[in-house]
Amino acid sequence: MTPDLDALADAIRAKHADKGRILVAIVGAPASGKSTLSDRLYHHLGGDKAGAAVVPMDGFHFDNAVLEERDLLERKGAPETFDVGGLKRTLVALRDTPNEDVCVPLFDRTLEISRGSARMITPDHKIILVEGNYLLLDQTPWNQLHGLFDLSIYLDVTEEKLRARLMERWRSFGFDDDGARAKAETNDLPNAITVARLSKLADIVVTGG
Repeated sequence: MTPDLDALADAIRAKHADKGRILVAIVGAPASGKSTLSDRLYHHLGGDKAGAAVVPMDGFHFDNAVLEERDLLERKGAPETFDVGGLKRTLVALRDTPNEDVCVPLFDRTLEISRGSARMITPDHKIILVEGNYLLLDQTPWNQLHGLFDLSIYLDVTEEKLRARLMERWRSFGFDDDGARAKAETNDLPNAITVARLSKLADIVVTGG
């Protein structure tokens, strides 16, 4: 089903009504539509001029050199391949220092690396949409993030639909069917199962993707 943007925006605005700044977690498995929903909500809320901003969890990927050193490069995208401490410090800064500029990293999919200080969150940004797979993961160290969010939204998408989307994603990157299937089934789908089974219940669940 198509997410009801009006209802989601109303829920966000209701949380924001008596606060100077709120952090909203937008969570789901790989290919569940988190980035798309975050972008649509950003525009629906009025965008930058209305004080909305998006902070993607993907900006906190460990660099490939770190992953190689830890023998995790083939698992890139799994929970253990992210700088959770750095993400937590950034979220705390966004929550506790709303009158200061906070720089956040962005993940460059063309280069497959994170670019530090790639986006500026200013005091004018009052609604921060934080999107990522593991923001509600109920295991250490991810569970340290739960209390930092004022509202959480979870995209519940069937494994069949996720598989089809992941296959299409990897085909778009130039993989043939066998290569796309291998990429999806050896890493992305196990990560999706982790998200589905081990995430804390969100405040709002959107089904269907």
